[in-house]
Amino acid sequence: MIVTAEELEAIRRQAVEEYPRESCGVILEQGRLRRILRCRNIQDALHAKDPQRHPRDARTAYFIDPQDLLRIGRLEGEGFAIAVIYHSHVDAGAYFSPTDRQQALIAGEPTYPAATYLVTSVVGGRVEAVAGFRWSVRERDFIPVELGVDGWLWHERVLFAAGRLWERVRIGALFGKKS
Repeated sequence: MIVTAEELEAIRRQAVEEYPRESCGVILEQGRLRRILRCRNIQDALHAKDPQRHPRDARTAYFIDPQDLLRIGRLEGEGFAIAVIYHSHVDAGAYFSPTDRQQALIAGEPTYPAATYLVTSVVGGRVEAVAGFRWSVRERDFIPVELGVDGWLWHERVLFAAGRLWERVRIGALFGKKS
């Protein structure tokens, strides 16, 4: 499972609330315990303070508030791991941009190799799409992944459905029952 339906709804809601600025946050996990942390995007403040160094504003970029980074670090110190890093694209698609890729790498290696990056497209104040991306060691790049929103990945849903069909056809027949 990458995100639960409740987590996805919270991420979508945050993206709409913060439109026309990019939203951002993380989902941390420790075993079965998961925490979603909405983070504050301080890109506008950075741009206002030094537009030469930070030429983009919060409509086209995000920078997580250092206070939020400290909260994340404390939780990592308590044994939590970053499972999902999310942000929105304003009036643009749900894709992993070259900037997203650059920010997710240090010296060509992923900062969080096990994390999924979630991008929410918000166009005109409405969520248009949500897409997930994860680092592929083989591809040496971030590739699209199935979100498994309902807690089941697509292949798990297929196997479950096939198993149910098998039970109805084979096991029911053993007992002379029809389902």
